[in-house]
Amino acid sequence: MTLSPRLSLAAITDEFSPEPEPALDAMAALGMTGAELRVVFGRNIMDLTDAEIDRVRDLADARGIRILGIASPVLKCTLEGGPPVEPHLQQDVFGAKYTFADQAALAERAFDIATRAGARMLRVFSYWRTVDPDACRPQVARALTSLADMAAARGMIVGLENEHACNVATGAETARLLADVSHPALQVIWDPANAHVVGERAFPDGYRRLPVSRIAHVHAKDCRMDGTRPVWGAIGEMDVDWRGQIAALVRDGYAGAISLETHWTGPHGDRMEASTICGRNLAALVAGAAS
Repeated sequence: MTLSPRLSLAAITDEFSPEPEPALDAMAALGMTGAELRVVFGRNIMDLTDAEIDRVRDLADARGIRILGIASPVLKCTLEGGPPVEPHLQQDVFGAKYTFADQAALAERAFDIATRAGARMLRVFSYWRTVDPDACRPQVARALTSLADMAAARGMIVGLENEHACNVATGAETARLLADVSHPALQVIWDPANAHVVGERAFPDGYRRLPVSRIAHVHAKDCRMDGTRPVWGAIGEMDVDWRGQIAALVRDGYAGAISLETHWTGPHGDRMEASTICGRNLAALVAGAAS
């Protein structure tokens, strides 16, 4: 299977396993060349020691996999003084429970971890989604500007993920935030499925609003909605138009990675099996866009 030279495949390692060796082995077998770190050795990446960061970097290097980003929980907390948090919010915290007061120290440690791991990108968020996300935009913009300044000083970027549980969830919300913060070190991790969960037609509608030049990374997962609840499934077999989305990325000159964030537990409740299925599906979709 020949992949487009403009697109590479990656994954968040714990979608395969919380232990890095089996995860990285499975990723390498699927032809993935990039990794994001979120839960490693069974713990949130923020809780690892320097020696453990060195160990996972060595494991990735040995398999020809580059650590692209740190999937940190920075700004995945309640905004102090903001509107009430959306009452039906489902918060995925992946072993991380940090408060608003923790954010400055958390960001400093996250940048240190990224530097040690050889990653250029630090993933960040926009605080837990409130009943009035637009009212939070000025405070989100200030926080992201500060993070972008920190990143630029380190030769890095911050990647804002549009997260369905946070104030910037859709393509439209992301575009408005980017218009507020023109900082070159602030870029986007585009996640079409997250936009779909909050009711946006992610492709083509949400994607069309985004400046492609500021998309640094793409997360891939798929779902259908059961009322307000997402039902995760195999990529390319649910309701996100991944075939159209990938073709548009190729057409528009996107040259980054498409990174698996499975969420699905598979037909037998086995995340390794689920992520392997989704990895194969994703590779086929990318190959199809290149043909």
